[in-house]
Amino acid sequence: MAWKDLAEVRLENDYARLRPIAFTDRASLAEIAFDADIWRYFVQQIDADVDLDRFIQQAVEDTAATRRVVFAVIDKATGSVAGSMAYGNLAEADRRLEIGWSWLGRAYRGKRLNRWVKFLLLQHAFERLDCERVEFKTDVLNLQARKGLQNIGATQEGVLRSFNYMQDGRRRDAIHYSILRHEWPIVRSGLLKEAKLTRAASELVGAGQ
Repeated sequence: MAWKDLAEVRLENDYARLRPIAFTDRASLAEIAFDADIWRYFVQQIDADVDLDRFIQQAVEDTAATRRVVFAVIDKATGSVAGSMAYGNLAEADRRLEIGWSWLGRAYRGKRLNRWVKFLLLQHAFERLDCERVEFKTDVLNLQARKGLQNIGATQEGVLRSFNYMQDGRRRDAIHYSILRHEWPIVRSGLLKEAKLTRAASELVGAGQ
């Protein structure tokens, strides 16, 4: 697939569906986005209608211009919009991109949705875009996000000190992670193995075991 067509990408597995975010998602996003806990480690915050409108406007414009590709995350179990994630820092010549700008509503956390969305994005990056490197970064204080990245198989690389300003004026240290092309088969295998175990456990519960 050509990188210039990223704005048209739709991805799906048993757990999640991803499509470019749209203005029509506003009502669904408004149900989950006004939660201060989501934005604790974000450069931006959404705590008023104008913030949400600005977020959606920027996401749609960035996606149309392929500066970033911002996806609405659909939870397959409920059919509802659960949050958003994005491809960014697109460097086609170097076969490199970043996965980030990731958030989920409170009801969708802790249910492994995050890792299956990450799986879809990683799979597309390595198997369709022929990426050599996929990057992630987060606030060094965001221990939950750091644990999640380690759990999907990303390698911690280092900390860039005083990387940028946060909403409260704090200068955050940004910790960087990556997965390289030759590492993807091992990461992929681990994620798929867990998917099989999760599905088997669900079937046992459904059977009354």
